[in-house]
Amino acid sequence: MSITVYFSSVSGSRELKQQQSQIFSFLDSKKIKYQAVDITQGSEVKEEMRKKTGNPTALPPQVFNRDVYCGDFSVFYEAVEAGKADAFFKL
Repeated sequence: MSITVYFSSVSGSRELKQQQSQIFSFLDSKKIKYQAVDITQGSEVKEEMRKKTGNPTALPPQVFNRDVYCGDFSVFYEAVEAGKADAFFKL
């Protein structure tokens, strides 16, 4: 399992929940295996995500292939619209 998606199971933002759902639905539809990491399980998980992105204010969802940063939802969305999802996920 090389794809990791950092997400938040607790959010008051409908937009954030929808973005996370779109990424998970895409991965499921393409039968791409992934690990979902919930940043609400501890502040150390959120800090790990932010350190790996290089952005101290990064919000979920954030996507990685192994330790290589793929991007956030906006980059994912642009890649899917351009037909370049494989390049986004670095598959």
